[in-house]
Amino acid sequence: MDIDKTLLRAKLEDYFSGIFEKELIDEIIEIGIYRVLASGETLIDIGDKMTHVPLILKGAVKIIREDKKGDEIALYFLERGDTCAISFVNCLNNSKSMFRGIAEKETEGIFVPVSKIDDWLIKYKSWRHFIIDSYHMRLIEMVEAIDSLAFMKLDDRLHKYLVDKVKIMQDNTLIITHQEIADDINTSRVVVSRLLKILENQGKVIIRRNRIIIENI
Repeated sequence: MDIDKTLLRAKLEDYFSGIFEKELIDEIIEIGIYRVLASGETLIDIGDKMTHVPLILKGAVKIIREDKKGDEIALYFLERGDTCAISFVNCLNNSKSMFRGIAEKETEGIFVPVSKIDDWLIKYKSWRHFIIDSYHMRLIEMVEAIDSLAFMKLDDRLHKYLVDKVKIMQDNTLIITHQEIADDINTSRVVVSRLLKILENQGKVIIRRNRIIIENI
C-alpha cells in the first residue's frame, strides 16, 4: 500500500522516536514497505522464507506454533512497537519460518528488508538494543507459555489466555468461538465449553453466542 512519507514518518515517530536515532528512522522510511493487514490475515506462515521483518505500528499479531499433526498453540502476541525477533534469525540464516503469524485485528506495520539487518546492527546502537530487548521479551513470553503448559491447571490457563487476549484487543468482550479458543490453547472444543461454564459460575466470565465477556480484569 502506498502511503505519503510524511504520514508514515508521523506513524513511525509516534512510538519509535524515543527508541531509534533520527537517521535510522530516516532509513526505515526510505526503504521500508508499509502494509495494513486485515483481521485474520496471515503475516507469515510456517515454511515461508522471510525477505522482510516487521515493525508493528498498530494492532496485534498472534504467533502460533504447529506440530506435525497440525495441532496448534498460541505462543505470544506482537503489539505496537514490537517485532518478531525470531524472524531475524530466520532471515539471517535464510531459513524457513517455524511459526505462523495471524493478525488478531487490523494491523499496520512497516517491513524492513533483510539486507539491512546486519548493517544496522553495526551502524546504530539503538537498533542493537532494540533487537536484544525484543529477543529478551520473546524469550520471557516463550518461558511463560511453557510454564503455563507445564504447571497451570487448564481452567487457570484458559482464564489467563482470555485475560491476555482482552488486554491485546483492548476490549473486555471477545468475539470468538469455543473452537478458536480450543485451537489456541491446544485442547478440545468440548473441554473449553465445560471450563467456560465453570468460569461463568465463578463470576469470571459471561458467555454469549460467539462472544465472551471477561469480568473483573
